[in-house]
Amino acid sequence: MRQFRTLFLAVAVMLGATAFTNAQSKVAHIASQELIESMPAYEEAMNQLQKLQRTYDTEIRDLMTEAQNTFQRYEAEASTMTDEENAKRANELQQTQRSIGEYRNNAMQELQQKEMELLQPILEKARETIQKVAREKGYDYVLDSTTGAGLLMADGYDLMADVKAELGI
Repeated sequence: MRQFRTLFLAVAVMLGATAFTNAQSKVAHIASQELIESMPAYEEAMNQLQKLQRTYDTEIRDLMTEAQNTFQRYEAEASTMTDEENAKRANELQQTQRSIGEYRNNAMQELQQKEMELLQPILEKARETIQKVAREKGYDYVLDSTTGAGLLMADGYDLMADVKAELGI
């Protein structure tokens, strides 16, 4: 009985070790941010974004300078104007400041949208290339070694359909 138990334990350990070895997935890693930044298309996109940013900055600076000059002129003429005229000018300056702020916000939104438009194809190309190479090399998973990044899938099982079914989506 004791020999049977020892034999059974040895077979179980051997089967467990074999199953563990077969269940292991091949894993690789890549610093995706470094890859993306090394792509020529990324540099071109960044140059376009910087040019657009400089254009917006110049326009905003010009609007601010114009508003400042108007303020100084109104301030110098305030003593010669009526209270009603000064109040009207103050409202005009406030409206100008609001307009500049709105323009700044719109410029930032347009810049972010342009960034997404330019970078999306680059990110997609990088992802597709990582997947292609990982499949060719036989890797199941690719970990993104960029600080704070997640996991890039090469050929692992995708739980998305199961999770959606479970949620009733």
